[in-house]
Amino acid sequence: MAEAFSMRVIARMHSDFATKFGVPRQSGLVDALEATVIFEPEYRNPDALRGLEDFSHLWLVWVFDQAARETWSPTVRPPRLGGNRRMGVFATRSPFRPNPIALSSVRLAGVEQTSEYGPVLRVRGADLMDGTPILDIKPYLPYADCHPEAAGGFAAVPAGETLEVVIPRNLLSRVPAERAEALRGVLAQDPRPRYQDDPERVYGFIFAGLEVKFSVDGNRLTVKSIERKND
Repeated sequence: MAEAFSMRVIARMHSDFATKFGVPRQSGLVDALEATVIFEPEYRNPDALRGLEDFSHLWLVWVFDQAARETWSPTVRPPRLGGNRRMGVFATRSPFRPNPIALSSVRLAGVEQTSEYGPVLRVRGADLMDGTPILDIKPYLPYADCHPEAAGGFAAVPAGETLEVVIPRNLLSRVPAERAEALRGVLAQDPRPRYQDDPERVYGFIFAGLEVKFSVDGNRLTVKSIERKND
């Protein structure tokens, strides 16, 4: 009989992504994305973070709370392979796992003491939705965690920015200046499902409270509209 362990949510991610569509497929791909980690009330003790500011990067251990299932499959279809090839679940980073947990490396941009939430972490390059529960935070250790010679299997080559992004000036003006670079970076990563390639189709997602709609023709992504959500 399999053992079961209980876990406590220690913090939650506060990011610009209201849904999973648009979230970068891995952490660190869009460094301009800034988010905050806000601790749950019982973990807002500054002593728990003593020394953390001396590290440049962190590991976040978190939960795929939007993908939790009662059952699991030994194989999944990785988006990186176009969604038409099956690989073993343990050879992928799919959210559909026996235990829906994830690991992300993020850059620590700062530790702030606030009157409302106590210590708050500012991080960059996170690939988490807004509200995602975080189970643990650990410092990234270059001498132990970095393996330049490691083999990357079917995901050995970084996806990188694959699209030219065109945002008309009148639409770009609706995006807060401090978020414009992050939005471009997210769009350049091509947030569409890998198996969709219809130049007539219009896609949309919520970013920083804005509904962004776009289409893709070849390697050019054109933003069609940017509206404040619920406007």
